[in-house]
Amino acid sequence: MYKYDEYDRQIVRERTKQFRGQTERFIDGTLDGDDFLPLRLQNGLYVQRLAPMLRVAIPYGMLSSTQLRKLAQVSLDYDKGYVHFTTRQNVQFNWPEIKDVPDILEELNEVEMHATQTSGNCIRNTTADQFSGAIENEVIDSRPYCEIIRQWSTLHPEFAFLPRKFKIAVNSCPDADRAAIQFHDIGLEIIKNDKGEIGFKVFAGGGLGRTPVVGSEIRSFLPEKDLLTYLDSIVRVYNMHGRRDNKFKARIKILVKALTPAKFSEMVEAEWQHHKDTEVELTQSELDRVKSFFTAPDYAQLENNTKTFEEAKTSNSEFSNWVTRNTHEHKISGYSIVTLTLKKVGIPPGDVTASQATAVAAMADDYSFGEVRISHEQNIVLADVRQDQLFDVWQKAKLLGFATPNLGMLTDMICCPGGDYCGLANAKSIPVAEQIQLKFDDLDYLYDLGKLDLNISGCMNACGHHHIGDIGVLGVDKRGDEFYQVSLGGRSGRDATIGKILGPSFARADMANVIEKIINVYTENRTEEELFVDTFRRIGMTPFKERVYAKAN
Repeated sequence: MYKYDEYDRQIVRERTKQFRGQTERFIDGTLDGDDFLPLRLQNGLYVQRLAPMLRVAIPYGMLSSTQLRKLAQVSLDYDKGYVHFTTRQNVQFNWPEIKDVPDILEELNEVEMHATQTSGNCIRNTTADQFSGAIENEVIDSRPYCEIIRQWSTLHPEFAFLPRKFKIAVNSCPDADRAAIQFHDIGLEIIKNDKGEIGFKVFAGGGLGRTPVVGSEIRSFLPEKDLLTYLDSIVRVYNMHGRRDNKFKARIKILVKALTPAKFSEMVEAEWQHHKDTEVELTQSELDRVKSFFTAPDYAQLENNTKTFEEAKTSNSEFSNWVTRNTHEHKISGYSIVTLTLKKVGIPPGDVTASQATAVAAMADDYSFGEVRISHEQNIVLADVRQDQLFDVWQKAKLLGFATPNLGMLTDMICCPGGDYCGLANAKSIPVAEQIQLKFDDLDYLYDLGKLDLNISGCMNACGHHHIGDIGVLGVDKRGDEFYQVSLGGRSGRDATIGKILGPSFARADMANVIEKIINVYTENRTEEELFVDTFRRIGMTPFKERVYAKAN
């Protein structure tokens, strides 16, 4: 993984020193709260419902075991002993004191971590497929390109105060999009042209929130060397023409829709043609430099599915089930990609205690070359585990509560912190998640349902990605009471779709029963091997609406 050079160290040191001074002036009253607001946001500090929240960057979801241990220690020293992993592959501390945040940032700097641009109207953390570099069928490892984008976007003087926040995602798998690139301000699909040259298909104007939009393709092939100059042009057009009079209309998706994707693409091309020959191209030497940080670990020469491994699965059905559900095939023979599911009933999705984090760090050292990944689904990935060590990993994951074999199933849900923590939320998310998990706690039933995404957001900001779940749940406020709106038929992959609203909202106590009725309509109408979204598209909304809103006799 990427290692800081002296430029990086100097930047984070000076940034932290600067923020310490700003924080001290805010606390002693010489810096007004309104003036402190944009400063603290660009250093990842929010003021939430009950306490401040500090969001720390995990670039493209990668952590070393040393960094994970540091997060655990910070949570013990400055918080309540746990951390929360987000859908943008970041980590949040939910209870720090404002006066302690500069100390936290200094400690994070020691292990090459920071909170720069994790909030504010700037380019946020670039996200990627959590299996990058390990999955067999990717075009090329996307992580070096994510790192290049991170370096380009960090403290970019022209883009420090955009009309609104800005998010970029990169995908490199031709048959899967685990990065949800069409729901980002910029989505990059790494492809090869007819000559075998690496380049990018570019999407712009995607996003969720108050106005969910599927991004539009604005360039079918961008040469690799032109990546940064073209990104500059997209953000420059947005910065010049995006609305600043209304924050609800300020995202690039609103601009692209207002102009039309064709016109926006034309404006970007004109800007690019004007500047591309006078600005720095992405050179091969720079590519090689960054790629040198992402070389393959020291893999052993092993065989797939050895007799010992197959016997272990045969002799232990629980282990075999976990292997089937929670591991993926690795590009290297004899290795597997393991997902530790943070979705145990009664625990908020994405939450990890300090002791659990420390234990996972030890597992990473013992079994996965000292690295972990964070997924968009708020799970932890050990990307390079030997098959002959999977049984040991499974046993340790069980002790931690991270071996629930429900990856991709209904209870492997995405869930924002909601009204329990977030000051923006209209309703609580975590109790709804727990209610649904308890209702559908039968693994055999979940396996019969098959892959099914359920996403929960506590407000229209859509941090829980409710728009793109097979079933989406949105917390809404009705005259001071919490209710929940349901949408159906969303999808985040190749065939990206925004879910459609089922109808009037429901009280929290009814949510598990509502979900059960929706599931029953699906199981009664699906054909063999048909996914939820396919059944929904075939039979439409009416059968679901009739069942859910039917009056009891």
